[in-house]
Amino acid sequence: MKKPNVSFVIPCLNEERTLPYVLEKLVRIKEEYSKKMDIEILVSDNGSTDKSISIAKKFGVRVAPAKERGYGAALDSGIRNAKGDIIVFADADDTYDFLEAPALILKLVEGNYDMVIGSRLDGEIHKGAMPFLHRYLGTPVINWIINLLYSKKFKIRDSNSGFRCFRKDKYLSWDIRSKGMEFASELLIKALLHESKMEHVPVSLYPDKEGRIPHLKTWRDGMRHLLRILFYAPHLFERCGLVLFTFFWLQLLVGFFVGKVISIAGMNLYGIHSMVFFSFLSILGLSLWGTGLLIATKQPRISKMYQNILSMEEDRLFFVLLSGLGIIALAIVLVFLQWQKSGFVFINLEREFIVATNLSLTLFIFALQAVTAHIIKRD
Repeated sequence: MKKPNVSFVIPCLNEERTLPYVLEKLVRIKEEYSKKMDIEILVSDNGSTDKSISIAKKFGVRVAPAKERGYGAALDSGIRNAKGDIIVFADADDTYDFLEAPALILKLVEGNYDMVIGSRLDGEIHKGAMPFLHRYLGTPVINWIINLLYSKKFKIRDSNSGFRCFRKDKYLSWDIRSKGMEFASELLIKALLHESKMEHVPVSLYPDKEGRIPHLKTWRDGMRHLLRILFYAPHLFERCGLVLFTFFWLQLLVGFFVGKVISIAGMNLYGIHSMVFFSFLSILGLSLWGTGLLIATKQPRISKMYQNILSMEEDRLFFVLLSGLGIIALAIVLVFLQWQKSGFVFINLEREFIVATNLSLTLFIFALQAVTAHIIKRD
């Protein structure tokens, strides 16, 4: 059986305090497993101005400069420069124990997996290693969102783990684009979208060394993760938006045709105030749906509804928009004439007015969303 060809890729930005601990472990692994694996150690330097590069060279490892700044950019550059067919990465801060790396590699090879994730939540988290918010809010919430939106069979248990092992050819096919900390989430999402074979291995997590300033910024990077996760989920906005819009538009019509207040479970519904509320929520649903349409302009796999709108010929789009504007103009004229009959004092058709304004807003917002989507898709 051919020996696995493994590259350890270490993203590095001014890590002179901790890099020696990491490289010492990796050199030890390389020596101990020389008969079982061909091992390369590569430091992907992201513009270090301290002694990181000289330390790496002192240990005899390869240093590859990553010109574009960012955690994801450094990893992507290092992975593409790596010679191995199997990639293992973790941070240069020594919070992950690289001596546990062989377990990930053996799991990948023996199980013929595409990616193996080092799960901190299934392993040992040492005191002070993970903040309370990260452990009990941030990571579980991101796990839940990713699994809800993208998982079919395999469930992610530690989405924020920075200790992973995967096949380089699979990585290249996933087309990872993130340049910052959100790289970790996109890597999982793309693997799930490609229905890759994945598994977890328990790993340990240690606290930062004294004096080291972490690169991670909780709220900024947490938001980046969330935005990247939602970027690949236009279907979420489409489904939620359609449900909200359809349900509350129907309630608006019920209120219009019933024409009176109805008491249901102790609540008085379908009066003027209820109809205003229904109108607001239907517009909210349409706005969510439109957000999905805009996101869909950047995605290769989208729903048939979004596809039909985005692929609409320009002349047809023009006449659809023109028809909508005609309906809006007619509604405005009818309301104006009714207002004129009352001497421009009040409008006695409150329900009709609410429905007319909602219909006009619906058509206008849809037209604006469709035009914007066609503008964006040309970028």
